[in-house]
Amino acid sequence: MIQRVKGTQDFIDMRLFNFVISQIQKHLQEYNFTQISTPILEHTELFKRTLGLHTDVVSKEMFLIENKSASDPEDSICLRPEATASTVRAFLENGITELPWKVFISGPMFRYERPQKGRFRQFHQTNLEIIGSKSINQDALLIRMLDRLFKDKFLLDNYAILINFLGCYEDRNKFNQELKKFLEQITDKLCQNCLERKDKNPLRIFDCKNPSCKEIYLKAPKTIEHLCKDCDAEWKQLQTTLELTSVSFAHSSNLVRGLDYYDKTVFEFSSADLGAQNAFCGGGRYDRLVSEISQEKYNQPAVGAAIGIERLLLLVEMFQNKLPIPELPSLYLIIPLSKDQQLLALLLANQLSSNNITHDILFDDVSVKSLMRKANKMGAKFCLILGSQEQENHEVTVKDMTLGTEQKIKQINLVDLIKKKAF
Repeated sequence: MIQRVKGTQDFIDMRLFNFVISQIQKHLQEYNFTQISTPILEHTELFKRTLGLHTDVVSKEMFLIENKSASDPEDSICLRPEATASTVRAFLENGITELPWKVFISGPMFRYERPQKGRFRQFHQTNLEIIGSKSINQDALLIRMLDRLFKDKFLLDNYAILINFLGCYEDRNKFNQELKKFLEQITDKLCQNCLERKDKNPLRIFDCKNPSCKEIYLKAPKTIEHLCKDCDAEWKQLQTTLELTSVSFAHSSNLVRGLDYYDKTVFEFSSADLGAQNAFCGGGRYDRLVSEISQEKYNQPAVGAAIGIERLLLLVEMFQNKLPIPELPSLYLIIPLSKDQQLLALLLANQLSSNNITHDILFDDVSVKSLMRKANKMGAKFCLILGSQEQENHEVTVKDMTLGTEQKIKQINLVDLIKKKAF
């Protein structure tokens, strides 16, 4: 038997998944976000240019696709590993001028990494982006909006909001120099990954999961200690605004996020209930990404976030009994007892279909007992039984599968009685 690809999953029951996606969409639309869609396929260069050549996503995790028809071997395409760069590309390519541009994307992303709890090679995200807004209060509003989503829509209370401030591009460059000086003094204590990151991309050392490295980095320089005057004022304003809008948060000095395009605000929503990979939502500001993709001086300040659907589902499952998850509509299962009633069953099904009533037909030529067992397994609320007597009298026997009761009614009255919920 051929099994599914490692790191992927089958969703056999989509009810909770669809509920989560629909609640997110409704919440974002309340805040004037518009849904868009971008291709799953993108040019590899888009992510090399924006995420950073030395990030794990670009160096280890992208799924590249062999492009046999490309005349230029450098014209590589890949499955998108994230959606922010794709959104900015769409913003530029479609000449968007109405600002701020508030949009979201829901769909699958792809990264080649070790599968574990809540982490898959094909996973789902909802990405939300606000392009064309410089105000740091926009960052605070975004964090508050997400906090309200998780608390009000999904009733979650088992998470923490972590924030940090990286400063502007110049601040980051200065901080990298200070961090390199610190790391040069402790090279003998660093793991191999951190030794490689030290020279190529120093900020990435804070992503290390090695316990001994994490302990050492508690004494590392902190980004908020190396902010320019304007960034320091924005950092203080962000904290004040969050406090005034009743958002509980904690400062995490080693939070940098895993992609190079972030500057200034970075944040994560994390839960201890998820284990080692405990972040289920994260984001921040990326004021230089538009110019990096356009390769021009033209730029737009922006801020955004991504919600990991699989990880969110793990948390929502704990509270799903308290959530207004829509129930499946009652199934009316038509059962012709012989081939002589099958045409009549099709005609009856046509009436139900014309009135948007959920139905199905069992054409199996087996015993009534077997048909009833199958109806139970299918979750039928009512069985509409058609035998020779029903056919002759223009009737249908309606069997309530919950109560076990039966009643005969005229076929012509069936739809009206279903609409009136008479049984």
